[in-house]
Amino acid sequence: MKYLVHLSRIIVGILFIISGLIKLNDPIGFSFKLEEYFSEGVLNIPFLVPFALAIAVFVVVFEVVLGVALLLGFKPKWTVWSLLLMIVFFTFLTFYSAYFNKVTDCGCFGDALKLTPWESFTKDVILLFFILILFFNQKKINPLLKSMPNALTVFVAYSLCLFMGYWVLNHLPLKDFRAYKIGTNIQKGMEFPKDAPRSVYEMNFVYKVGGKEQNFGEKDLMSLPAGAEFVRREDKLISQGYVPPIHDFTIELDGQDFTEEMLNAPKVIMLISYDLKKAKSEGLAKLEAFSQKAQKKGYKVLGMTASPIEDIAKFRQENGITFDYYFCDATTLKTIERANPSIVVLHKGTIVDKKHWNDIEDVKL
Repeated sequence: MKYLVHLSRIIVGILFIISGLIKLNDPIGFSFKLEEYFSEGVLNIPFLVPFALAIAVFVVVFEVVLGVALLLGFKPKWTVWSLLLMIVFFTFLTFYSAYFNKVTDCGCFGDALKLTPWESFTKDVILLFFILILFFNQKKINPLLKSMPNALTVFVAYSLCLFMGYWVLNHLPLKDFRAYKIGTNIQKGMEFPKDAPRSVYEMNFVYKVGGKEQNFGEKDLMSLPAGAEFVRREDKLISQGYVPPIHDFTIELDGQDFTEEMLNAPKVIMLISYDLKKAKSEGLAKLEAFSQKAQKKGYKVLGMTASPIEDIAKFRQENGITFDYYFCDATTLKTIERANPSIVVLHKGTIVDKKHWNDIEDVKL
């Protein structure tokens, strides 16, 4: 049992540290995932949405500190109880997501490693098994160092996590695991290989018959009852096929698609704000001057947002903005860049630079 406790201690400690650091590298991305969990369609606790980022930072820092504390054997009772409560909560969350098919990716390892809901649940069950071993054998968890050095090491780990969180929130993730990282060609990211498997759907058609809605399959359409009134079509995914890394990127203005034109242009700068109302005012104030500077050097400057036309018009008028804002899906813009606003430089569809608004002066034109 002694060796099993040591093995459990190492596995749990290392996994918590790795998982926490990956999410701490991109706490805004993790906060988007928490917002999805808090939404009305999932856990129905929308009042927590405004606090998602603060909760995200707290959770990931706590996760790393617990992993370090476990490996060091620092306050084993407090550490193991904290680990148990956390893993029980996450196990419930991943089971709920998997069983009810609510959230397709738990965000356990950020964008570095995508897990399906059932894979996430399985991972948490395995971790729960090892943590229960530690819980029932707390007396076998001995400290690696003396009391003061142990506490100091945990405090240093906590301080470094806070500094890392502060840095990435005010700049960009230290390591970009997303599909839109520097060096990515967006056109190639959207390509669909000829031999790639296609998604298979089952189509169901809902008709109103005698005042009641009834479902009909494709084969039943040739023998619909007289007077059947079409209501809607429902497509059920049977098997997921290949999904390109980039599959939802568009550049639209007044109903026209400019995606191909802009991705073929040699010098394009996208100023991204997925929601202008949530964008940092300090960052927005820097955009017009930067836009003028970029245009003088031959760049086509595009504002990119998912905000409604009314919000765009009001924002441009209040801030004296001269460049146009094009529409793109909010989730896509959140994926491209975490800062709001942020700067992305393109050369014929290839991302050559990305910057947080705090670093707008460092963009090389």
